Amino acid sequence: MHIDTLKKLAIDALEELKARDITQLDVAKLTDVTDLMVIASGTSTRHVSALAQNLVEKAKAEGLQPRGVEGGNNADWVLVDLGDIIVHIMLPEARALYDLERLWADLPADSTVAHELVRERMEDQVSTS
Repeated sequence: MHIDTLKKLAIDALEELKARDITQLDVAKLTDVTDLMVIASGTSTRHVSALAQNLVEKAKAEGLQPRGVEGGNNADWVLVDLGDIIVHIMLPEARALYDLERLWADLPADSTVAHELVRERMEDQVSTS
């Protein structure tokens, strides 16, 4: 599936169930893992779970099997891996704590250096929480 079509599918699925503060980050030059990250907020753990489930159902309806889903029921952060796009659905508190937008925006264009910095920053944030 073309990345623009996949992005539209993901954003439409999130908007359908009223996700908040949907943001897109082009990370193609920063990592080999994915090309685009979509970050959205839910209002409760049930809302986060419902948003992720709706996204997975919409992807499957289009013949795309998500590579993975991390998190789940009663989670404050669910990650849906659609290959070229990774979708993070988070409670506002988790989103503020991990601040993925800033984390990825501050990275150098060298993907090897970027990957190491992401790992270090995530470890620092986990150890201080």
